[in-house]
Amino acid sequence: MSKLSTSFILFLLAILFFALTVLNNQLLSPLRLDLTENQVYSLSKGSKEIVANIDEPINLYFFFSDKSSKGMTTLRNYASRVESMLQEYANAAPGKIKLNVIDPVAFSEAEDQANQFGLTAATVGNLGDAIYLGLAATNALDDQEVIAFFDPQQEKFLEYEISKLLHKLSSPQAVKVTVVSDLPLSGGQNPMSGRFDPAWSFLTQLQQLYDVEQIGNSAQSLPEGSEVVMLIHPTEVSEELMFAIDQYALKGGKLLVFVDPNSESDPMAMMAGMGAMGPSSSNLPSLFKAWGVNFDATQTLLDAELGLDIRTSDGGVARHFGFIGIESAQLNRSDVTTASLEVINGASFGVFSKNPSSSVRWETLMSSSNNTALIPVGTYAANREPQALSREFENANQQHVLAVRLTGKAKSAFDEALDTSQQQDFIASTEQLNVILVGDTDMLADRFWVQQANFFGQTMLTPFANNGDFVTNAVENLAGSNALISIRSRGTFARPFTTVDALTVEAERKFREQEQLLQQQLDETEQQLAQLQQQEAEGAALVLSPAQQQAIDDFVAKRVEIRKALREVRHQLDKDIEELGNWLKFINIAVTPFILMLVLMLLSRLFRTRSNGSEGL
Repeated sequence: MSKLSTSFILFLLAILFFALTVLNNQLLSPLRLDLTENQVYSLSKGSKEIVANIDEPINLYFFFSDKSSKGMTTLRNYASRVESMLQEYANAAPGKIKLNVIDPVAFSEAEDQANQFGLTAATVGNLGDAIYLGLAATNALDDQEVIAFFDPQQEKFLEYEISKLLHKLSSPQAVKVTVVSDLPLSGGQNPMSGRFDPAWSFLTQLQQLYDVEQIGNSAQSLPEGSEVVMLIHPTEVSEELMFAIDQYALKGGKLLVFVDPNSESDPMAMMAGMGAMGPSSSNLPSLFKAWGVNFDATQTLLDAELGLDIRTSDGGVARHFGFIGIESAQLNRSDVTTASLEVINGASFGVFSKNPSSSVRWETLMSSSNNTALIPVGTYAANREPQALSREFENANQQHVLAVRLTGKAKSAFDEALDTSQQQDFIASTEQLNVILVGDTDMLADRFWVQQANFFGQTMLTPFANNGDFVTNAVENLAGSNALISIRSRGTFARPFTTVDALTVEAERKFREQEQLLQQQLDETEQQLAQLQQQEAEGAALVLSPAQQQAIDDFVAKRVEIRKALREVRHQLDKDIEELGNWLKFINIAVTPFILMLVLMLLSRLFRTRSNGSEGL
C-alpha cells in the first residue's frame, strides 16, 4: 500500500510539473523578472518610448548561423543575448513588432535572403564557414534598415543600435540639418591663393546622409523644420538669429556647436587687421552664460603629451603643442559619439568648464592630457614655430574639457522676446536642453583628418583620423529622439571574475619581484664576465680565481632556485584559481540544492504542523 501511495504521488507530481510548464508558457511568458545587476535583459525607458511611438508594423529578421556555430560557446551565448533582447522589443509591442529568427545554413534560401539584405558573413574556423549574426528590418513602406553584424565587443551599445534601427523605420523621412557658418564650407575661390577650394569633406559626407541647408551668421531666423542645427565658428551672429537659436534649444531642438579661440582654417583671418595671421575667435557668451558654461575665447590650449609632429620651416620635424591628437584615452568610451573612435586631430583648442551654480547635466566627450598649459591667443598666433611655442609652455598639470554634452535644465539668454509678436511663444527655461559643444573648428578642415585624391576622375577620400566620424556620429545621435539619446550605452552581459583577477594580479606582482631579482643577479654576472673578456682582450691569461668561480657557481645555483620559485608562483596561481573554481562548482552543484531541499523540508513540516493543528481543532 505504501509503494502504491508513493508511485501515485510521483505520478501526480509529474502531472503537476507538466501542467505548470504549460501554464507558464501560455500565460506567464510575457511576465519577466530581470535580476541582472545592470538590467541588461530589460528595455530602458527610452526604448519603451520609441516602441510606443511605432504606428506601422515592423518585421525583424534575426539571422544567426546556429548549426554552423556549434562549439563557439562565446558567440552562441551572445547570440542568445541578442535574441532575448529582440524578444523584449517584440513583447513590448505586440502586433507592431514581429520577430523572425532564421538560421541561414549554407546554400539555402535563407542564406540568399541574408545576402540580399546585405548582412555580413564572418568567416571563422579552418573550413571557412560563414557565420551570420545580424538583423534586418522592414516597415510597411518597404523601407529597410540592417545591423550587418552584432559585434560582441560593442555589447554595451546593443540596445541603442536596435532602438536606433526601430526609430529610423518609424520615422523614415530624411533628417533636416541646418549649418550656420560663414566659413567657406561649400568650397569656392580662396581669397588668399586665388585657387578654387573643394567643399569640406565633412559637409560632403553629411549631404550624402541628410537634407543639409547652410545659412550665414547674418541670417534672421532658422529654416523651418530644422531637426539638428550646427553652429560652426559663430562670429558676429545677428541678434535675431541668436534669439532664434536660444528659443530653438529651449524648445527641445538639437544643437552641435563648434567654437574656437583661434580658427586657423578661416581664410578671412589672414586678411584681418591684426596682421597676416591674426587670430579669428568665436564664442557664444550670452548662451553659454545662460547654460552655465564657461569658455574663454582669449586662451588657447597647449598639450605637450598629445601634440602632433609637424614639419618645420627648415625641413625638420618637431612636436607642435597647439596641434593636438586626442587619443582613445581622452575620449568618452561610454558615449556613442566617441566610443568607437581612436584619434581626433585639431588645433588651438579652447576649453570648457562648468559654472558651479549651473543645473545642466554635464558629460565630457573629449579631454586633454594633464600635461597642459593655457596661453593667450595673441601669444599663440605670434609664435608659429613649434620650438617657439615649447618655450612658452609652462606645465599646469591640469586636464581640460575640450568637448562636452549638455542636457537637462537651462534658462534663456533673453529676458523677453525681441518682438512683441513672439512674446506669446517665448520660452524662459527648459528641462530638455540637448547640446554638444566642441572647442575647436579646425578639426573640421580636411588637412587635419582626411586626404583627397583623384582616381580616374573620381574624388577618393582617405581618412587618417576620426574627425568626420565624430561629426556624423554626433549628428546621427542628435537627430534621434530624446528617448534614443537617453539610451546611449548600458551594461554588458558578461561579468568579470574579480576574485580571479585579483589572484592573477597578486601572482604577477610576485612574479615581477622574482623576475627583477633574477635580472639583478644576471646583470652582476654579465658585468663580471665582461671584465674577464676585457682581460683576455688585453692579452692577460684567462684564469678564473676561486672566488670568481665560486661567484659564478653561486649564481647558477641561485638562478635555478629562482626559476623554480617562478614556476611555483605560476603553479600556485593556477592552483588558487582551480580551488576557487572547485568551490564555485561545489556551491552550485551541492550546497545550493541542499539549501533548497532544506527550505522545502521546512515548508513541508510547517504545512504538516498546521494541518495537524487544524485536524485537532
